[in-house]
Parts: sequence; C-alpha cells; structure tokens
Amino acid sequence: MELSSKLEYALLALIELASHTTKKVPLTLSEITTKQPIPERYLEQVFTSLRRGGLVHSHRGSKGGYVLSREPWEITVLEVVISLEGEQKEKKRSNYCTLEKEAIYKVWQQANSASEAILSRYTLQDLCQLRDERKHNNPMYYI
Repeated sequence: MELSSKLEYALLALIELASHTTKKVPLTLSEITTKQPIPERYLEQVFTSLRRGGLVHSHRGSKGGYVLSREPWEITVLEVVISLEGEQKEKKRSNYCTLEKEAIYKVWQQANSASEAILSRYTLQDLCQLRDERKHNNPMYYI
C-alpha cells in the first residue's frame, strides 16, 4: 500500500477538521489550505469523495464549510483510505498458477491484511495526538 498524494491531502485536511471539532464551526476549504500546503482545487475533489464516503458533512451558505460526520476518535485511517481509493480487491489470478505464484499471492495477502489491521487501529484523534506530541517534543527556537 502506498501513501498517494490524494490520501495524504485528505488526512492533512481531516486533521484540521478534527482539531476544530470542539468549536462546532465548519471550516472552508480556503481555511484548510491556509494551514496546510494543499491545492484548493484538488481539495475540492478530495472532499467530494470524503462526503460520498460519509466522513464529512458540507454546510452551504456564508457560514458554510465542512465538518466531520462523526467524532475524530470514531473515524479510522482505514475508512479514509477506503472512501478515497476503494476497498482492496484481490488480484484476479491467472488460470496458470505455479507454486511460486501461490507463495507470492499468500505473502501479498498477508501484507495487505497486516496493513489494514494497522490502519484500522489509528483514528483521526490518534493522528492529532501524534502531531501534538511531536509539536511538544520539537519546540521552535527563534533568533
């Protein structure tokens, strides 16, 4: 499994939304892009997928924007991956399957299962906490 730009941008944006859940105020895409280095036009496409996946709600109007559909500790990283890239489908095997191919498929299937297990353990809240820990461990010094 690879971390695509689309997935990285989605997670960065969702971390911003998760950081503002206590305020209950929708964030606009332009507010998100001022805090994260994400092209706004691309973020529109990402949020369309996230909305269809049921991870965010959009609010229209002058005070509109996006909010998480659930609490940050209820949304897993795996859910984000699935809403953007779809479920991992097992590759269709050819009719001619050797013992070597069987071994490769078995290892690949285990690797996919392991990555899904890890991604399902982490939530948006966990990502926010990891960010905050790094922020406290790496203070900025100004001269």
